Amino acid sequence: MIDGIVAGRGGEAGIVEERRRVGAYGVCRDGERVLLVRGADSSDFPGVWQLPGGGLEHAEHPEAAVVRELAEETGLTVRVVGLRAAVADVTRYPELSVALHTDRIVFDVIPTGGTLRDEADDTTDLARWFTPTEAAEVPLLPFTAELLGLPVVPLSPRVAREPFAPPAVDRHQRFAAYGLVTDPAGRVLLTMIADGYPGAGKWHLPGGGTDHGEQPAAGLLRELVEEAGQLGRVVDLIAVHNLHNPAALGPEGRPLDWHGVRVIYRVRVDAPTEAVVTELAGGSTSRAAWFTPEQVDGLPMTDVALLATGRRGG
Repeated sequence: MIDGIVAGRGGEAGIVEERRRVGAYGVCRDGERVLLVRGADSSDFPGVWQLPGGGLEHAEHPEAAVVRELAEETGLTVRVVGLRAAVADVTRYPELSVALHTDRIVFDVIPTGGTLRDEADDTTDLARWFTPTEAAEVPLLPFTAELLGLPVVPLSPRVAREPFAPPAVDRHQRFAAYGLVTDPAGRVLLTMIADGYPGAGKWHLPGGGTDHGEQPAAGLLRELVEEAGQLGRVVDLIAVHNLHNPAALGPEGRPLDWHGVRVIYRVRVDAPTEAVVTELAGGSTSRAAWFTPEQVDGLPMTDVALLATGRRGG
């Protein structure tokens, strides 16, 4: 499925409004020590430690976001040296009837300058280096504990939180997961975008927007079944693709400033079958097919498919 808009649900008594957010975070090490920041009193989780990072600004590439956030929260300038993980979690705010799904892209970074200092008057108030033993002794956000290999303890946000701002009507940020899918023979699986969708007629990577509450890798494997009828396994996370289209058209034909963030996994289908689209008629995928590496050359492909396959396309 290509990126599309999924509206949050809300406005009715007892109905939880589903919100989405994309953030970028950095694992910054000094020997065995890791850099963590503490939530300030104004944050949702005061006194709780996490990897430095935060939400993407509109149109911002995740790599740029993690560099900016590290500078703001710790005073250090850093360079991205690797892509570590893409995970998701949901924080519920019962008093606001909101469930916030956060997709977190985690990078490995190294410091290149600056001096460690605390952030003032914002959502973090301390920045410190921790050994594994020291990190195990402080409260950690679940995603941070999991990435550090420490026990995960569920947490609830503070109750006295300001209401969420109304969703923007003229711009949209969308998170999606795609796969460079291969089989034991080295063939590549691609899907064709259906008529009526942006990029119609081009070959695309299997995948699409994740559901609220869904992990990125799980969403990709679900899409792989729906778009091509294949059962796959995720091998590793290989890239992040950023798309900004300020002149897109929304579902009502109204101009929409569109920001798409896509993570790309390497996926293996160990027992390939004929590729068949199984999603309902009218979906964004019209065809699916296996191609040898030679056949891929010259195909009309989307930018994200070109990036993943290393081809120039036609």
